[in-house]
Amino acid sequence: MPYGLFVKQKAMYLFFSPFLLYTLLMTKFLINELSVFFPCYNEEKNIKSTIDKTIPVLKKIAQNWEIILINDGSKDNTAKVLEEIKKEYPKQIKIITHNPNRGYGAALKSGLYNSQYQWIAFTDADGQFDFTEVTKLIKKQQKTKADVVIGYYLARQVSKFAIITSKMWELVVFILFGLHVTDIDCGFKLINKKVVDTIPKLEAERGAFISSEFLIKSKKAGFKIVEIGVHHYPRVEGQATGRNIRVIIKSFSDLFRLWFKINFHRD
Repeated sequence: MPYGLFVKQKAMYLFFSPFLLYTLLMTKFLINELSVFFPCYNEEKNIKSTIDKTIPVLKKIAQNWEIILINDGSKDNTAKVLEEIKKEYPKQIKIITHNPNRGYGAALKSGLYNSQYQWIAFTDADGQFDFTEVTKLIKKQQKTKADVVIGYYLARQVSKFAIITSKMWELVVFILFGLHVTDIDCGFKLINKKVVDTIPKLEAERGAFISSEFLIKSKKAGFKIVEIGVHHYPRVEGQATGRNIRVIIKSFSDLFRLWFKINFHRD
């Protein structure tokens, strides 16, 4: 082989090798970067198992990932358990602490506004969702080019009362805002960070309104929302707090306040 041709081929190899390596790395993962957060309130018996199941999934599907654990004023040993979890992955896991308890809405906002990557996923800390199904949400987004992918329960493992009140809530939201989704409060979602950065700041703190507020504002801003079914499993330990009468009253108060602001507030 002529020396000049050899040098030319060697130069092309050196030029394209980093590009080929980068391409191979990118095709190895389902998504380039993903922030995942878990709101926690008195989840000392559940959160370790949930994170142990989450990390292997993230390692497999995302080139860059982080986990944010929001301790919303827990009264049990959740804080201690979270610190132990963080020791295993100090660079990828961060803890946000609310003291005192501020509510699910506040925990959700802390997760959304402190996520650093382009895509954000969140689910419950109690292990009632199978985090491996995040791949379904990602593939749905890639297929539809949606900005928000929300789960809906294939078979919700809660009381009939909880299901009935949820459907009543969804009906009211549809009447007031025209938003129709299968399960408005399903705690498994995938969100493009540009949505969080674009829509008006979320206001709900204590109460179940936060998910509705987020979807209402996302829809009003013109972002594409799609749905996909996810499995739901019985809670093994602890107790949910979303059906507390004070939480329900606060949620409806927030709902009508947003409706009034959208329909009658003028800048």
